[in-house]
Amino acid sequence: MTGDFFFGVFLFLLLRWLALLFNLLAFPRLRPRPTPQRPTASLLVPARNEAENLRRTLPSLLRQGALEVLVLDDLSEDGTAQAALEVAGTHPAFRLLRGTPPPPGWKGKNWACSKLAQEARGEVLVFTDADVLWEEGALGGLLEALEGREMVSALPKQEVGLGDGALVAFVMNGLFSFLPHPLLERLRVANGQVLAFWREAYFASGGHGAVRGEVLEDVALARRARAYGLFLGGGLFRVRMYRGYGEAVEGFGKNFLDIHLKNPALLLGSAIYHLALYTLPWLFGRWDLGLMGLLERLLVQRALGGALWPGLLVPLAPLLLLPVYLRALLPGKRWKGREV
Repeated sequence: MTGDFFFGVFLFLLLRWLALLFNLLAFPRLRPRPTPQRPTASLLVPARNEAENLRRTLPSLLRQGALEVLVLDDLSEDGTAQAALEVAGTHPAFRLLRGTPPPPGWKGKNWACSKLAQEARGEVLVFTDADVLWEEGALGGLLEALEGREMVSALPKQEVGLGDGALVAFVMNGLFSFLPHPLLERLRVANGQVLAFWREAYFASGGHGAVRGEVLEDVALARRARAYGLFLGGGLFRVRMYRGYGEAVEGFGKNFLDIHLKNPALLLGSAIYHLALYTLPWLFGRWDLGLMGLLERLLVQRALGGALWPGLLVPLAPLLLLPVYLRALLPGKRWKGREV
C-alpha cells in the first residue's frame, strides 16, 4: 500500500472525527417528559412473528399514557396475537387488529402501518417496532420534539449480544460519526424503529400508501415531510434488533442495497471504504491509523451509551460485513417468512 493511499485513509478518518466531535456537541437528544393530555397519541405496532418481543416491550408501551396502543398481527405464525392479548389483558387503551395479505405493489410492513394509521384516533401517530422497549417519559419526550415539525424520528440505544454485537454496533452506531447532524437531517436519514407524525401531516403526505413499495419506507416518508427532526433517543428507547450473526446478516442484507441507492457500484465502494478505514491499516502496520479508527468507534459507543467491547472489534467488523454486501446483491431475500 502506498503512502498516498494511507494519506487518503487519514483524511477520511479525520472527516469522521470532525463529524463525531460536532455531533457530540450538537446532535439533539430526547429527554423524558410526562405525557400531556394534548395532543393525544396513538402508538402503532406492526407485528409479524413478534410474540417473544411483545411479551417484553408491550407493557412499556401500555405505561406511556397514550390514547391507545394498537398492535396489528400481520399474519404471524408464532402466536403473536395471543401473546399480545395475554400481556395487555383488559387494558382500556389496547386494541388488537388482524392483518390481511398486502395487495400487489405493497411491502408487508408498509401495508400493516397503513392499516394501523387508518384505525388510529390520535392527533399524533407514532409507529414503533415490536422489539423497541420504551422507557418512562418516552412518549412525552417524543411529543415535545414534534412541536413545530411534521415528523420526527428517534435513534434508540442498540442492545447487542456476542454473535451480532460487532456488526450491529458498526452499522447502526456508525451513523453518529458519518456526517454532521444538519446534513443527516437534510438528507432525511430516518429510523423506522420510532417515527412520529402529526395525523394531518401524515395523511396529507400520502402516508405509507405513497411509499408502498419502498424497503426504506422511513427515509421515503421523511423526504415527504416539510419539517423533519432527527433525534438521539438512547435514553428513552432500547432495541435488540437481531439474535446472532446469521440473523444480522439476513436482516441487514435485505435492505443494504436500498441504503446504497440501489446501486451495486456504490455498495462495492462502501465495502472498500470500510475495509480501508478500519481493517487495512492493521494489516499493513499502520498502527497510528488503526488506533485512530478504533478510538473513533470507541468514543461513538461511549457517546451512545453502548457497551465498549463492540468498538474493540472494529478491525474485524468490515470483514464480518462482507456477507451482508453479498446477500444484498443476491435475489430472493426473505424476512420473517415473507419475500422482501
